[in-house]
Amino acid sequence: MQRDTDVFVIGGGPAGLAVAIAARQKGFRVTLADPVGPGADKACGEGVMPEGVEALRELGVEVPAGEARPFCGIRFLDGGRVAEARFAKGQGLGIRRTTLHRVLVERAEACGVQLLWRTKVSGISAEGVALASGVVRTRWICGADGGHSRVRRWLGLDRGAGRAPRYGTRRHFRVRAWSDCVEVYWGRESQLYVAPVGEEELCIATISRVPGIRVEQALAVHPELAARLAGAGTASGERGGVTSSLRLRRVYRGRVALVGDASGSVDAITGQGLSLAFQQAHALAAAMEAGDLAQYQAAHGRIRRRPEMMARLLLAMDGRPRLRARVLRILSEEPHHFTRLLAAHTGAASTMDCALGGLGFGWRLVTP
Repeated sequence: MQRDTDVFVIGGGPAGLAVAIAARQKGFRVTLADPVGPGADKACGEGVMPEGVEALRELGVEVPAGEARPFCGIRFLDGGRVAEARFAKGQGLGIRRTTLHRVLVERAEACGVQLLWRTKVSGISAEGVALASGVVRTRWICGADGGHSRVRRWLGLDRGAGRAPRYGTRRHFRVRAWSDCVEVYWGRESQLYVAPVGEEELCIATISRVPGIRVEQALAVHPELAARLAGAGTASGERGGVTSSLRLRRVYRGRVALVGDASGSVDAITGQGLSLAFQQAHALAAAMEAGDLAQYQAAHGRIRRRPEMMARLLLAMDGRPRLRARVLRILSEEPHHFTRLLAAHTGAASTMDCALGGLGFGWRLVTP
């Protein structure tokens, strides 16, 4: 093992692997440590939005044919009402979390990242990163160790504005997709997400303010979806997790920066978690190349601004059935509003277009 490096990444999930690859593309020597082995699974909607797909492409990450499935838009369903919008630019990608992790590991290995699996980091200091085998000297440290980040705690950056957590579960079913969109089924207590992740496989995820709701319980509220899945075999066990929105005041201190969920999060209702992490990886690598992490702080704020705005709207719909009914009626009857909102959400619209679209939708929402 090398005893000095340019960049040391703490955390080997998608965010950590992405920043390690991006840093290698800038010419840095990179070491990554993670306390578990490669391939760890996690409850996730398993959809990567178009800007995240583009960020993966820029990292040189290639997904073998047949191991993922593109999707072209988002469809909302609530009772008998349906609203659909297509992406203005690019496609999203439905991909199993374990598959995504594998191709990121393969890319990291191919571009020369030193991967230290089953290696615990016990602390950081002015000298470097402390491992059981000794200290590794490094110029930059990246904390990519998730929502309960120890690196964030060591830096004293835990203070921030957050929302109450929500609870999710996920399961895979062996059935061919009937749509080229990710579908979101709205219910009184939860949302159900349907994402194609293979030629004959769907990811079904539910998110709720109420803890303990399982996929089967959520399906009972949506008989039309349950009928589509009737007779389909399951391809995985059920896995649960917690999601929330958290904005930190700062995402770096000194020569240490946070990335992915360690740097804050937006509620999984936006579908942007992975895309945010991949965009942040590029921004952090560029800031390290420039020798100025303040650039990363500014870029981080820009990257999460649009998903935060969409999270506020969607969470308001989740908690207010009458508002949700009105929003979905407008989006269904006047789909250009949904198309504009989706373009703004995915960064495919200019700031002016976003402003005009927001004003138009807002005016439509408050008028009879």
